[in-house]
Amino acid sequence: MATPKVTKPPTRANFVIDPSKITGILTHRRVRAGEEYLILHRTTGPASAEVASWHTVPELRRCLYLVQEYLDTLPPRSEDHRSLLGAQSRKRKSPHDELSANGTPNGFQSPFHTNGIGSPSPSPSSSSSSSSETGPRVFNGSLSKRAGFLLAQRSSRHGTPVNATRLPTPAMLEAASKTATPESERAIRDAFVEKLKPLRGVTLENEVDSSTPSLNFTFIKEYVLREGVSAQDPSMFEGCTKCKPDMGQNVGCEYTQKCGCLEYAAVDEQALQSRNPEMYEEYLRVKENQGFQRPDLPKRFPYTKPSIGDTIPQRLVTYYRDHRHAVYECNDNCACGPRCKSRLVQKGRRVPLIIFKTPDRGWAVKCGIALQQGQFIDTYLGEVITSEETDRREENAGQEKASYLYSLDKFVGDPVPGEGTVLTSDDCYVIDGQHWGNVTRFINHSCDPNCRQYTVSYDKNNILLYNLAFFAYTDIPAGTELTFDYMDKDEMEVEDAILYREQILSDPANQDRVRCNCGSVKCRGVMWV
Repeated sequence: MATPKVTKPPTRANFVIDPSKITGILTHRRVRAGEEYLILHRTTGPASAEVASWHTVPELRRCLYLVQEYLDTLPPRSEDHRSLLGAQSRKRKSPHDELSANGTPNGFQSPFHTNGIGSPSPSPSSSSSSSSETGPRVFNGSLSKRAGFLLAQRSSRHGTPVNATRLPTPAMLEAASKTATPESERAIRDAFVEKLKPLRGVTLENEVDSSTPSLNFTFIKEYVLREGVSAQDPSMFEGCTKCKPDMGQNVGCEYTQKCGCLEYAAVDEQALQSRNPEMYEEYLRVKENQGFQRPDLPKRFPYTKPSIGDTIPQRLVTYYRDHRHAVYECNDNCACGPRCKSRLVQKGRRVPLIIFKTPDRGWAVKCGIALQQGQFIDTYLGEVITSEETDRREENAGQEKASYLYSLDKFVGDPVPGEGTVLTSDDCYVIDGQHWGNVTRFINHSCDPNCRQYTVSYDKNNILLYNLAFFAYTDIPAGTELTFDYMDKDEMEVEDAILYREQILSDPANQDRVRCNCGSVKCRGVMWV
């Protein structure tokens, strides 16, 4: 008779902490089993009786972004930690309270050092590691295993009782200040690399330190529309009807005056002047004040023609690159076919990008191959929010938030199609790329950038929602950091830039502004001016 197979019950390490069920991470330590973190659970009742417990890194694998945020708050271990401990010790009520157990693990009475605290009953999560070496593992309650999670319950009969508002103890802080966290840092790095796997051609590089970009970031492939933001169904986009796939040597749209998608595109003034001098004169008279748009005017295609086999990348033509005119691409409702030369950004990123750590400017982005002037890199993605929501987020987050906000204000002052009104800055949507976005979120600012952002639309009638696309503004060698101007200012001559910087830095109103570290000779000195 065969011996029946015995299935072992899952160990505690197979269960994890639910990040929505905890209020924070308090401190860390190292025991024989590895690194552990003291977490505070979210339960009902007074804060002083909250359940706290120690957990290994595997048990916190769903909470690694919280571990990372906790580690980011710690001073370098080489720093003298005595001042921090002194600040904690001043909160102690007397040398005889429950936090003053000198000589005991973590500053607490363990189950083997009750001394008036009482002998707690063993909890389901207590193990042999609760010893005179590590002290108690659970405070003010117990843990249960349910549906793959470790859940906390308050209990006066289980766990070591303590005033949770006074955690961590000075002894815990002292131990943490001397404890390295390589296990956690490796787990955090591995978790971020896992996030990159669905992204084609994106890698992480850090030769500076052991840090990792924030895990509290979700990579997305399209905008995330928040409350108050609406987008038209792509099936309703107006497309060109007179163009054919076999035109222009089988690259779709060939004649700008036939392509309906170019109705609002940049006018080819040279062609207009040579073909129709009278209309050209009329065009010059009115374009500065109110614009001059007619479907039959000669326009400019935004991109070079694709090469056979796509061996040479398409590029933004010189006029668009220098004049920053909005780019209008064809869409799926067009008759020109998918190989149309006016479809580039919508096909997505084609170049390999590397997120890397710099010695003095945080995280940055570089390209693994050389980029040609005008070559498309990627778009800027994030949550699309209203102006009101932007104000609320800025108020809550402070000055740093501005690094991730991008207003879709290209068409301010233009008539809103079908509404008889003019678009104002308050009407504009804003992209917030801080917690949701793509690789371009990590591109740093420069006052003399090698990349620029351009408005790219697949729906010519929508002036509220469009794409922000990054193109190489110059030839960029492989491995060179990619940068763009967060203020999107026009290019300045060196002499003008130096004079402007001197004016900015001499203004007392700018003394508290964030300093710019771009290192360019054209540096403005501070950010957001």
